[in-house]
Amino acid sequence: MSSNYNLEQFGFQNIKAVHRNLPVEKLIEHEIKNDEVVVGQQGAMIVDTGKFTGRSPKDKFIVDEASTTENIWWGPVNAKITPAVFDELQEKCVKYLDNRELYMFDGFCGADKDFAMPVRIVTSTAWHSHFVRNMFIRPEKKELESFAPEFTILNACGYFEKEFEKLGLNSDVFIIFNLAKKLAIVGGTQYAGEMKKGIFSVMNYFLPLKGTLSMHCSANKGKDGDVALFFGLSGTGKTTLSTDPNRHLIGDDEHGWSDNGIFNLEGGCYAKCINLDPDKEPDIWNAIRHEAILENVIYDEDRVVDYDDSTKTENTRVSYPIYSIDNIAVPSTGGHPKNIIFLTCDAFGVLPPVSKLTPEQASYHFLNGYTAKVAGTERGVTEPEATFSTCFGGPFMTLRPKVYADLLAKKMKQHGTNAYLVNTGWSGGSYGVGSRVSIPDTRAMITAILDGSILNAQWATEPIFGLAIPTALPGVKTEILNPVNTWKDKAAFEATRTKLANMFIENFKKYEGDSPELKGAGPKLG
Repeated sequence: MSSNYNLEQFGFQNIKAVHRNLPVEKLIEHEIKNDEVVVGQQGAMIVDTGKFTGRSPKDKFIVDEASTTENIWWGPVNAKITPAVFDELQEKCVKYLDNRELYMFDGFCGADKDFAMPVRIVTSTAWHSHFVRNMFIRPEKKELESFAPEFTILNACGYFEKEFEKLGLNSDVFIIFNLAKKLAIVGGTQYAGEMKKGIFSVMNYFLPLKGTLSMHCSANKGKDGDVALFFGLSGTGKTTLSTDPNRHLIGDDEHGWSDNGIFNLEGGCYAKCINLDPDKEPDIWNAIRHEAILENVIYDEDRVVDYDDSTKTENTRVSYPIYSIDNIAVPSTGGHPKNIIFLTCDAFGVLPPVSKLTPEQASYHFLNGYTAKVAGTERGVTEPEATFSTCFGGPFMTLRPKVYADLLAKKMKQHGTNAYLVNTGWSGGSYGVGSRVSIPDTRAMITAILDGSILNAQWATEPIFGLAIPTALPGVKTEILNPVNTWKDKAAFEATRTKLANMFIENFKKYEGDSPELKGAGPKLG
């Protein structure tokens, strides 16, 4: 391997220097020298990602070529682009990066060595290399000696494509994956999450084709080794509820489920910071120190951060290595899950706070990936808005949804895994009338699931969604378990439940062609 680590294969000719896998202390020196960061309190770096403070989903493309096109779930999530356009933009990215000091991170995606993907990420900024060092699995020195990347990202964040319309792009920003070349290029955005979620999208392509399920979920395990998975969209409580002082955290966002069991895809965490409270989220709070990177937060002249200030964005973030949290599983792996928990924040207030799912219902709710958001008050609207995200991670699903749903069903059946739907949203009425299910009640329900006591409960069947509801649970107010009991206006409850059921039925139509057998696992009207 040459001193430039074989980057010539991508067209590089005049690289000034390649800084490979620098220790964090040296990365910080480069970040400060390059004027990329300011040093915050407790030694965390603070960065501003510029115009983009989140992902740019409309600027994400996959190259349409013969060896992969039949597998990909083409559509709004995975937009097509030609090999010729990719090659042209690759050349432009390389030209931008050439004759610069480059930062290279070689590491792994996947804590199970049988399924880990060696990844290489080349950037023009030190802080981006610091970010991926936080987020992916850091190799041992011996592993670096024989390291051979299986996927590479070239991040030319400072390059903007002026002729984007001619090339069929939506803007001067692009994030493009060539699965045949095992190469991705990034241009025009400094948002670091594109690299994290980009590799996740890649794993969502390659792992399931090998029989390993890739999942957008958190995972933890108990003292006896029992593993639980937590699926849920933003605001459902996935991070809060999976962080348990009595259980070891395997990971907070991305996992694989192989024949060996569960494994974290990442080596770090990328947590939201808006309204961060040390009493409610002590693990995240305590992780904001040396090695951590804060993104787009507002701070004063003394570098004191105001975590409640969303002037720049609601999507303020912090990245840090997973070992910055005390109560973690080492290594970040576990056995086959005993329980799967689908978290939803139902702002309509009609789903039970906890219900047990049949295998068919588990696949149905997995495909729908439902939660609800409260409409923006600036429009004066209090009606909840339903959100459905395929497999609780729609923007990152590369294959057809049926592939993931079938793998989940197969593995649940094989290992006797139980599945539950937990509503952390409203009770006693929709948003504006009822109130949210309390965290203590939700934690008591989660505890009953994890310790198995919920299996001793008596059950009632919800008539529209067909969900099995426990009639009583230790430490939970009995009257909240069946949502109809919490509504004063029973007619309003029936109307709202019918409305939500119709939303589920309408959303599932997109999956019926591939999974007609699951239609009966959804709500039934009339």
